[in-house]
Amino acid sequence: PESSKKKTKYKRIISGSEAIREGLIEVAKKNKNVIFQAEGVSDPSFVYGTTKNLNKIFKKKRIIEMPLSENALIGAAIGASFFGKRPVVSIHRVEFALLALEQIINNAAKAHYISMGKHSVPIVIRLIVGRGWGQGPEHSQSLENLFALIPGLKVLTPTFPSDAKGMIISAVEDNNPVIFIEHRWCHYIKGEVPNKYYKSQINAPKKIIKGDDITIVANSITVIDCLFVSKILNKYGIGIDLFDLRVCRPLSLDEIKKSIKKTGKLMTIDLGSKILGIGSEIVSEVTSSCFNYLSHAPIRIGMPDYPTPSSRGYLKSHYPNKKKIIQELSNFFADIKKNYKSIMRELEKENKKLPIDIPDPSFKGPF
Repeated sequence: PESSKKKTKYKRIISGSEAIREGLIEVAKKNKNVIFQAEGVSDPSFVYGTTKNLNKIFKKKRIIEMPLSENALIGAAIGASFFGKRPVVSIHRVEFALLALEQIINNAAKAHYISMGKHSVPIVIRLIVGRGWGQGPEHSQSLENLFALIPGLKVLTPTFPSDAKGMIISAVEDNNPVIFIEHRWCHYIKGEVPNKYYKSQINAPKKIIKGDDITIVANSITVIDCLFVSKILNKYGIGIDLFDLRVCRPLSLDEIKKSIKKTGKLMTIDLGSKILGIGSEIVSEVTSSCFNYLSHAPIRIGMPDYPTPSSRGYLKSHYPNKKKIIQELSNFFADIKKNYKSIMRELEKENKKLPIDIPDPSFKGPF
């Protein structure tokens, strides 16, 4: 999906995890104050491959193994940032960061404000989200809306490898605390990534494809579902103006509002909860400022209002997916209702026949 139609000298295709690793290495080589902290920064999984062999590239004092205390881990990173370091903290599950919320919310996010600008907290906290292998209610959550509530934090959710590399570099160079949320399945997405040092915007969404019929704002792995849906619906004359949200805070909606003035329709797809999710805020802002341009009530898709089940059988109706997107779009377009069975058959051809909680044949788990 990232391939450019423009002629380039070469195309280098790597995965999302490789792109993040490359970005971390390049920014750490450029700035000697970048340090890496984690519970298992050098363990066999290397945080999904993203920290592989960093201990062989950089001096030991820059690769810091931490005890199993997330509150201490984040506190130490905040303290180091006060003395000029730029810590990159990698946490294997977003849920583990819940043990450090006091440090993240009351210290990292507020230090610059309460010190009247004397202190900055240039730390990056990498949090891994995503479903898989029956991990159930305590290890399958996506909590970007929780962190996006907090003034002083930046919250990023890259989808494609090129953005993942550019955004991790931008995050490390930023003087604010950045929550960098990575969906595990996005680690396996492959795309063209420049073999150079570059930064990507971390203050706005990105339009992925152009269309005139409906505006869809998706996030992380749900963007991939939308690309499949768009490919099918194009055959029926339905064009999607698709935005990869990428940045949950600061939440910039100017380009999305422009799109709605063109299409008159809006769908949001949350990576996490539909109730009180990022999509709720987008719909609220759009209806407040673009109500007269809307021809239909906006539609939100997200995870339901109950904990994630462990059983594969129950999971089929739990997560946002291509089928749900098309079902909801049928409320907007008569042509989808008319051709629903044909569209569903075509969707089945596009889908890989994999268990619902395994992203890719190369996925070896449990991490």
